[in-house]
Amino acid sequence: MTNSKSSQTWAITLFAIGVFMAALDNGIISAALTTINQSFNVEANWGAWGVTLYTLGLAISVPIVGKLSDRYGRKKLFIVEIALFGLGSLLVALSPNFTFYLIARFIQAMGGGGIFIIGTSYVVSTLPAEKQGKALGMLGGMNGIAAVLGPNIGSVILDLTGSWHWLFLINVPIAIFLVFMGMTKLEEIKDPTPGKLDMTGTVLLSIAILGIMYGLTNITGLNFFKSLLATDVYPFLLAGIILLIILYFYETRLERKGGDPILPVSLMRQPTYLLTLLLGLLSGAMLAAMIFIPAFSEQVMGIKSEHAGYWMTPLAIAAGIGAAVGGILVDKRGPILAVLFSGIVAAIGFFLFPAWIDAKWQFVIASIIGGVGMGVLLGAPLNILATEKLQTNKGTALASLSLIRTIGMTIAPTIYAGFIARGFSETPAIFKSDFQSILQNNVQDANLTEEATAELAQIGSQFAGGAEFSEQQMMGIVQNIQDPNLKNAVLNSVNEVTTMAAQSGYSGLFYSAVVIAICIFVTGLILKPIRNKSLQL
Repeated sequence: MTNSKSSQTWAITLFAIGVFMAALDNGIISAALTTINQSFNVEANWGAWGVTLYTLGLAISVPIVGKLSDRYGRKKLFIVEIALFGLGSLLVALSPNFTFYLIARFIQAMGGGGIFIIGTSYVVSTLPAEKQGKALGMLGGMNGIAAVLGPNIGSVILDLTGSWHWLFLINVPIAIFLVFMGMTKLEEIKDPTPGKLDMTGTVLLSIAILGIMYGLTNITGLNFFKSLLATDVYPFLLAGIILLIILYFYETRLERKGGDPILPVSLMRQPTYLLTLLLGLLSGAMLAAMIFIPAFSEQVMGIKSEHAGYWMTPLAIAAGIGAAVGGILVDKRGPILAVLFSGIVAAIGFFLFPAWIDAKWQFVIASIIGGVGMGVLLGAPLNILATEKLQTNKGTALASLSLIRTIGMTIAPTIYAGFIARGFSETPAIFKSDFQSILQNNVQDANLTEEATAELAQIGSQFAGGAEFSEQQMMGIVQNIQDPNLKNAVLNSVNEVTTMAAQSGYSGLFYSAVVIAICIFVTGLILKPIRNKSLQL
């Protein structure tokens, strides 16, 4: 704890900027995916690999960078990671073809993946325990806010410049600034190195993560369990799991021989750390729910698609406030209380989405409550729990936590998307059961002419057989209506039915997030006595 106050301030500031930049890039690209696909003349399914490869790169780099930062120093690894991220950003912007673009995205991810881990391990290695919570809360807040605001910032840059290349070029001067300031302002912090780098473990871990993450990204939400048996899913998941088992036994043997394993096997035998990893998985799954809030605002709240992203702002600000609150709670009352607080508040926030929201002001309040609940877990509590009583391998412990959270964030969207897809699949049945009553309510105030009334009777006769109509079929009927008042009434009825279907799907999503938040609370309760016993030893 020898760092001066000035040095600590500079360190936290530089790490915060780096974390914001790296986290921003995972969301900022979503605003330009269509434009990028068109510029390279590729289909949307191929274009999605720009996001998939970035996610894979993050997952692979996190545990490796965590270990390297423990061995060779956080300052060195921070500079290397920032430089690699800046180089990758430049290469993405200058990509002459799609293959080059994908390789550049992977390089960028390998640089961006470790910045948060290095920053958090630097904090827990240098700051006194009573100040770690606020610093980690700041880093977590930057991480969460950037992820949420990414699509909006991407849209603004795209509108101002007219070119997707600037989404990545903007990183280059920031990276140069961070490298220069990192070299001059950061002090070197590293752990003792008991042996040579575990290259065999590094390769095994990288291939295992690659297989698991690739398999997870190919799972489809509508038929979740069926898709697990697909040839592009289960072989990769199975191979990754087998490699992890082999890795565990190899690392255990290496540790007994006095080596320096890439995997924290000794930590994984501790109940406190295992429950912290479970909390990491659950927190990733809970955080993934916010990805769907812009679509909810558009499809259920009726907000225009071009404005839907801006309605994430209350949640983003609340997440930042929540991260700060989490840091203060950790410093004042400890990490367990912060975990319990997060679970309760997040559960309330997510419950309000399907059970209470009818107006935009209610949407804002629910977003704020949910954002605060999620934000509390973003920075301090889990990072403190993962590194308590550790003198070495703090970066490795934090990297494993970050990796398991990434896996949670990868699995959960597939499950959530399945609820939404199933909701929309109910649209024909809702048309069959509810459309006529909804239409009757809407035409009462439409002041229909006799001709329109006769036309309405013809439309009603189409439902006499009890057939189920899809949204596309109903829109075809709407296009053929001659009377404008009747056309408007029928169109409003169709929109109400599709909103009901969307609401059904999103209800399943948000109730699932409520269950996950409750699981976080329960896990915190289980962890409390185990942690207390561990601290007394």
